[in-house]
Amino acid sequence: MNLKNNKIYFNENYLVKYNISVGYILIQIFEVIEVREFPYFLTVDASDGEFVRDKINPINNHKVFLLIDHDTKRIWTYNGIYSSLKLQVYGGILANMLRKQLRMFYRIYSLNRYAEEDKEFQEILNKPLGPGRAKTIDKDDFEKPSEQSTVGNIAIKQPRLNKVREEIKNYPIPEHLNRIFLILGGNIYSEEEIPESFLKEEKVNVEPIKMGRLNNGFTFFNDRNYSVRMIVRDKSLQGVELFVKKHEKVQTLNLKVPTILEEKYNKPGKIESLFEAFQIPESLPSEAFTDRKNIEPNTDSS
Repeated sequence: MNLKNNKIYFNENYLVKYNISVGYILIQIFEVIEVREFPYFLTVDASDGEFVRDKINPINNHKVFLLIDHDTKRIWTYNGIYSSLKLQVYGGILANMLRKQLRMFYRIYSLNRYAEEDKEFQEILNKPLGPGRAKTIDKDDFEKPSEQSTVGNIAIKQPRLNKVREEIKNYPIPEHLNRIFLILGGNIYSEEEIPESFLKEEKVNVEPIKMGRLNNGFTFFNDRNYSVRMIVRDKSLQGVELFVKKHEKVQTLNLKVPTILEEKYNKPGKIESLFEAFQIPESLPSEAFTDRKNIEPNTDSS
């Protein structure tokens, strides 16, 4: 064993980094990559840095990483804010394959659940990188697809909206983006600033406001360049968020549905005229009455 300050010493199974006050078990990190041939996605070992933050940083915001924390028995998935949806889906599949490789003793968690300034996120960024028991997943780890295609039943469960709304609140909104729409089930929400307190200082809370239900068919959100974030829990889609960049100028949407203009009902006038309209007159004008004999037909046959 070679021990000197923060040097590395060897163990039978994997390397351990030693600190005078705390013993750290190295974190392995794998990058999810896409390939042109079967199985179309693999992992490569990305543990060549010194700390996790050497890989998870703004330079790699287009990548997807899988972190193996042998100390806490956790597999962390991290999706860069500019990573493609395809890579994120591949990352979820590969994370489950790594869990099976480690004999199911590990559980999978999403690192994107935390904001960058959160204590948990910073602790993981500061953990050391190095080799470990997990191995890269390559072509030989996949079973070749059979020629016969099978079709299975897909069950889609409607989530409880109130529960899902509380769940989505736990996911931080990226600093450089504004959320424009939130879709839960068949409902679409926008955001509205609601004042909470004016006693000492003005406090505003942003709450999703229901705009209505989505129409049957399909909807294109093509009025601006959206970034889409999907919240998935227990393999069930919880909600879809549409973001735009903060510096982007928000343009007025062109409504293509009939609307009632407020001006038709709001006209300037005198309050005295309104009061007079509700007063009952003492007598009705005589011209309002006519002789019934002149209007009723003559039924006398003699």
